[in-house]
Amino acid sequence: MQLDALTSLPADGTAGTLAGRIWRPDVNGPSVVALRGDDVFDVTATFATLRDLCEEADPAAALQQAAGERLGSIAALLANTPPDSRDPQKPWLLAPADLQVIKAAGVTFAISMLERVIEEKARGNPAAAAAIRADIVSLIGEDLSKLKPGSPQAMALKQVLIKQGVWSQYLEVGIGPDAEIFTKAPPMAAVGTGADAGLHPASSWNNPEPEVVLAVNSRGVIVGATLGNDVNLRDIEGRSALLLGKAKDNNASTAIGPWLRFFDASFSLDDLRQATLTLKVAGDDGFILHGLSSMAQISRDPLDLVAQMMGPNHQYPDGAMLFLGTLFAPKQDRDTPGGGFTHKVGDIVSISAPELGTLVNRMKRSNDCPPWTFGSSHLLRNLAQRGLL
Repeated sequence: MQLDALTSLPADGTAGTLAGRIWRPDVNGPSVVALRGDDVFDVTATFATLRDLCEEADPAAALQQAAGERLGSIAALLANTPPDSRDPQKPWLLAPADLQVIKAAGVTFAISMLERVIEEKARGNPAAAAAIRADIVSLIGEDLSKLKPGSPQAMALKQVLIKQGVWSQYLEVGIGPDAEIFTKAPPMAAVGTGADAGLHPASSWNNPEPEVVLAVNSRGVIVGATLGNDVNLRDIEGRSALLLGKAKDNNASTAIGPWLRFFDASFSLDDLRQATLTLKVAGDDGFILHGLSSMAQISRDPLDLVAQMMGPNHQYPDGAMLFLGTLFAPKQDRDTPGGGFTHKVGDIVSISAPELGTLVNRMKRSNDCPPWTFGSSHLLRNLAQRGLL
């Protein structure tokens, strides 16, 4: 893996308000940074955590005004981030999230919903997926993006599908009134760009999920966004939806980054609603997979998803990072005709959006990725030792 500023930054460079987190070996802990011009500035003296920055009334303005210590160039930070080329005495990039819980919304796109039905009915057997997919498409079609979940039309469709014997729990959350929102990972568990991302060793059928990730403060206000890979173990979740925890929450299985871009004059929620994510998977075997996910086709608006995630019935005092789901569903065969796609160790996954930059990770087995050892308690102790709390 090689990271550079040209591809890692948004198309407009640092014209927007970009924040990140880095590991500083000299203090044996993380710092919150601001990107200004070509350089990286440590603003931890003002904002001990990204959570604190997100709690500001206007995070973009607060970050722009915060004094900071220049640590070096963005290019140098990126070059030192991949573990294979890292100088452990110099800073490297982390995921742009800390104390926020990491949540995810599932089945928010019509095609994604269709694939969930296939997973459930194929029960982890990729050979059966193609035939099941054809049966479902012939019955309901693929384009349900214009169908509003929970609407009378959606409920009428539900009754038709029940009669046809194809109703599923995935269709329930895809077109019903209640969204699927689950905990993807605990606070501090996400890996950032340039890191190895984890696949549970029990899985033999899996794929990346390129997604927009919202930064939501404790008041339920969306303050910015970044990119994420909600690594998906299709065989494990396909066996049973009750295995969602095993399928989704494993060591290094949540990738977020490269930066958190706050809403300001250059970037808004409406811009995000029209964003298109592109995906590239490049394998050591020469295999290349391309995909995309268009936010314009999402079935549930981001504001609705946030309102279903938190409110009077469920509070998050440290805010949340919310994956919004994906349109991408891999159908390209990798090794054998009809065998579908699955990851191989060493795959390089790149997820890009012009507004947010590029998130890059190399896939490994979760037990071969660096173990997660620095949690919330370690962060608080480290900040206290540095006199920042």
